[in-house]
Amino acid sequence: MADSAAAEVLHETPLASLHRELGGRMVPFAGYSMPVQYPAGIMQEHLHCRAAASLFDVSHMGQAELRGEGAAAALERLTPADVQGLKPGRQRYGLLMTESGGILDDFMVANLGDRLFLVVNASRKHLDLPAIAAVLPAGVTLAPLADRALVALQGPGAVAALATLAPGIAGLSFMGVGAFDIAGVPCLVSRSGYTGEDGVEISAPAEAAERLARALLALPGVQPAGLGARDSLRLEAGLCLYGNDIDETTSPVEANLTWTIGKRRRTAWDFRGADRVRAELDGGAARLRVGIRPEGRQPARGHTPIHAPGGEPVGEVTSGGFGPSLGGPMAMGYVARGHAADGAPLELMVRGRPLAARVAPMPFTPHRYAR
Repeated sequence: MADSAAAEVLHETPLASLHRELGGRMVPFAGYSMPVQYPAGIMQEHLHCRAAASLFDVSHMGQAELRGEGAAAALERLTPADVQGLKPGRQRYGLLMTESGGILDDFMVANLGDRLFLVVNASRKHLDLPAIAAVLPAGVTLAPLADRALVALQGPGAVAALATLAPGIAGLSFMGVGAFDIAGVPCLVSRSGYTGEDGVEISAPAEAAERLARALLALPGVQPAGLGARDSLRLEAGLCLYGNDIDETTSPVEANLTWTIGKRRRTAWDFRGADRVRAELDGGAARLRVGIRPEGRQPARGHTPIHAPGGEPVGEVTSGGFGPSLGGPMAMGYVARGHAADGAPLELMVRGRPLAARVAPMPFTPHRYAR
């Protein structure tokens, strides 16, 4: 009998042919064939993004539109974010919740005036969109946008480079959203990203994605980057990856994401999973997500056990690796609350041997978002 995993058919993004042309090494990721790196390698791609501008294909993400009177209020049944208070032309990061107070997914929501625009994770869109559809009242509709691509142009030179094709882009503030024509392609652009750098995320029609990407790669200082650099960049920036650092077992309080809970939402407590969130805000969570700096040069990967020095298990690493800009190893993970203070000593059990480490503040490298 054939192995079902071996027989898995991977989806491709509209830029699959371009990735291969550029020498991208394709790997399975969230059901898609995606480039993990290009010939320059992960280290160079990472450092180039911090110094200039890098183009990432994130078309595997789920995009959708929510239309109709009461759309924002309906979405708030699933998220503690203040969606109704989001002004036109603005975007916000939020969490979709489970009934038990865990995190179903993290997502972005933008107010486009006549509709809400949503971006959810590729690995969760098959759960997110039905969950949203299930709470919508009559007259509010959810439309998946499977015919659109999504790319991210990130780095300190990203906006200046893009402004040569679309001058108005430079006027977008951080988390601002607008419609722009780029190289003849109608695009929805947000000044946001997943690297800790300034930059934009660009939604475009799938049939025009390759033309758009080629125009962006032709800009001075722009190079392609893959999933490997995207992961090391986001980890240096202290940003969560769903499935690693947050999931259905983690709460916003445990994950140190309470800043996503709108002030108005903390009075009504009318979102899914609110009882657990409120209890943990009042009494404290038993564990907390923290940054970790191992001593020396050896990194600790995900699922590495965390112990108190010479003592009992107190947690687990959820993401870890080497930070090219940091110049050393870094990690994040969950530890018991009593071991979560900055500077607290820890031992990471790497291949059964203790590696000395300390709790460290995140981000590991400063955010450089436009303000």
